[in-house]
Amino acid sequence: MILPATILVISVLLMLAYALLIKRYDDAFTQSRKNFSIADTVATQLVTVIIPARNEAANIKACLSALVAQTYPRSLMEIIVVDDASEDDTAEIVKSFPVKLIRNNPAPGSIAFKKQAIATGISQASGTLILTTDADCIVAQTWVSTMVNTLQSQRAYMITGPVKMMPGDSFLSMFQSLDFAILQGITAASVGSGIHDMSSGANLAYIKSFYHEVGGFSGIDDIASGDDMLLMQKFSTQYPGSIGYAFSTDAIVSTKTESTWKLFLQQRIRWASKATKYKDPVLFRILLLVYVVNLWIIAMLLVGIWNHRALVLGLILMIIKLMIEWQFVQRVLKFFELSPLLRWFPIAQPLHILYTVVSGFFGQAGGYRWKGRNVK
Repeated sequence: MILPATILVISVLLMLAYALLIKRYDDAFTQSRKNFSIADTVATQLVTVIIPARNEAANIKACLSALVAQTYPRSLMEIIVVDDASEDDTAEIVKSFPVKLIRNNPAPGSIAFKKQAIATGISQASGTLILTTDADCIVAQTWVSTMVNTLQSQRAYMITGPVKMMPGDSFLSMFQSLDFAILQGITAASVGSGIHDMSSGANLAYIKSFYHEVGGFSGIDDIASGDDMLLMQKFSTQYPGSIGYAFSTDAIVSTKTESTWKLFLQQRIRWASKATKYKDPVLFRILLLVYVVNLWIIAMLLVGIWNHRALVLGLILMIIKLMIEWQFVQRVLKFFELSPLLRWFPIAQPLHILYTVVSGFFGQAGGYRWKGRNVK
């Protein structure tokens, strides 16, 4: 059976649009990294690092050990751990460190647990600058200094920085590390060049007074996720041009990969659940294009069950997509010192396409389970 010409035309147009998008990201990544520079200023700002934590007994010790060993003057750094109703020994472990421990009490009926925990921490923060990371993360020893210097050098109100998932020995772990590095590469390219907003709450810094000016998490507290992207959206809307990126390996925050496929998918569904809340039309169009490209490839492969020409087209489109992304992925992995993962990229491509479509669908249509809580 011959494929209709319309299908071929749509395939060509989608691949062309996608190639132009990735080329733009690749150019922006290269240029932003080249142009990045910060002044090594004298530390004068009081910084508050806030770590929301729920059931993190297995990770919080390593997280806090890295934070108390920062090069930034300890007299100018306050660390607040917000225990989000943990059911394990998280709080007891935190008490063994010279940090401030407070407890978050979620409002009845609320699902914005992490946002509430961060807001609780900010309400008791002494610092003029707020830095956030996650309890399962380990920051570089120069993290606070680099983030503060970047914020001041770029005269930004908010900055985000690189996050790296450390790969383990399993294919699942290496796939997550590879996939997340690509997302982080897009973050660096888009924020560093002003294409669109993107961020991770595992590595975020902002001026406390402007957090209050934009109303904190009010208006975005009807969704569980979004303590990073949706807050950045508020900063960007009220203060255009105020967002920066710490394009430095000295600012890298490392975290673990999920241990099972189920947890991995739940994590990505949670991330996808906030997509309809983005008000940036550029970001919305890009997300739509990426979703449609992946969905189109899957559709061709499914139609290929009955039409072998559609199967061939789907495989060709998958290969073309791989070729379009190759240089950008190679560049990103080199920055994160994950170049050995490049050999897994062709193998990971079909899985990436599938999970993108599945998580995107369930992120809007269904609920998920996160930190022992069912979230709709």
